[in-house]
Amino acid sequence: MSLASGRHYLAIPGPSVMPDRVLQAMHRPAPNIYTGELAEMVPTIVEDLKALARTRHHVAMYIANGHGAWEASLSNVLSRGDKVLVLGTGRFAHGWGEMAARMGADVDVIDFGKRAAIDLARVEEALRADTGHEIKAVLAVQVDTSTSVRNDIPGLRATMDAAGHPALLMVDCIACLGCDVFEMDAWGVDVMVTGSQKGLMTPPGMGFVFFNDKAEAVRETANCVSNYWDWRPRTYVKDFYQYFDGTAPTHHLYGLREALDMIGEEGLENVWERHAVLARSIWAAFEHWGQGNDSPVELNIADPALRSHAVTSVRVGAPAGTELRNWCEFQAGLTLGIGLGMAEQSDPAWHGFFRVGHMGHVNAHMVLGTVGVLEAGMKSVGISHQPGGVTAAADVIAAAA
Repeated sequence: MSLASGRHYLAIPGPSVMPDRVLQAMHRPAPNIYTGELAEMVPTIVEDLKALARTRHHVAMYIANGHGAWEASLSNVLSRGDKVLVLGTGRFAHGWGEMAARMGADVDVIDFGKRAAIDLARVEEALRADTGHEIKAVLAVQVDTSTSVRNDIPGLRATMDAAGHPALLMVDCIACLGCDVFEMDAWGVDVMVTGSQKGLMTPPGMGFVFFNDKAEAVRETANCVSNYWDWRPRTYVKDFYQYFDGTAPTHHLYGLREALDMIGEEGLENVWERHAVLARSIWAAFEHWGQGNDSPVELNIADPALRSHAVTSVRVGAPAGTELRNWCEFQAGLTLGIGLGMAEQSDPAWHGFFRVGHMGHVNAHMVLGTVGVLEAGMKSVGISHQPGGVTAAADVIAAAA
């Protein structure tokens, strides 16, 4: 017997839950891709994407996932042999750097491990040591989806300025745009990448590259750019097809338009605050469960100020992480995220981690349901914990509401 029958809840850190409104907006016949409502709608999407990123500059849209957005961003600003500094705080920062290396860049990595944010003092030291300004770009993630760490992007910009270094600041916001506060222009970010499938509540398949005039000037001499990834035709559009270098992702666009409407109706600041409250409620549950010397339950990021409001990475020890995930999915209808990047999948330690996604279309009852299932699951599979995590989570939500 299983209690999983009914509407399943996907609590992985992307793709996130798609709202019914988004699904219904996509449920329509194929439109004309040359003129008419689609061609008239897309410029409104461009403007609302820029408002979401808090930028007055540019955004290029691609039919691609986040890895495609990585490649698009690098293609437009790098020449082969350029030096790139990667600030590693988890699997995805390293992955972006690995892509740059495959494209011919000379990549230096400062690895801060899997439980810490960027150490700005070490970054400043590295930049000051680069007296010839060979480093052309600094790559960082705002939130690494694997570790759930949230990095100080305005602090990173201030560090680069203090060092007097002219490198581009490039930031991956794939996990967190529309969930954690992000201010592209105010924070001095030159290039930002994101995808459709997390805070934007739309199916996977669209990638976005935001860039300012400084990055556009670098594009003038970049020799890695190819026809498809070139952001210029997608930005300075004369004909509608140029937005996508061919056939548009029609139904993604209808879904994205609806998702942006939902964000606008709620208000971006309210969206940020909702994510913050729901994240704190989840943390409260795990911190309560982890009380006592014999409990293995531990949040991966110890400092709440460094935790993402979109995803939480958890340590419970192997093989308990996989046992709990399996119980939640097959006995209770809740799918949790694997411990991606926390250990090699061939390593038995891999089974000691899991992640909870709380991004995009998520509310109090979804979070409290998740927490309740987790507590039941820990009891069922025998993970030592302090009972009462559900109450701790509820207290946070009650106080905020």
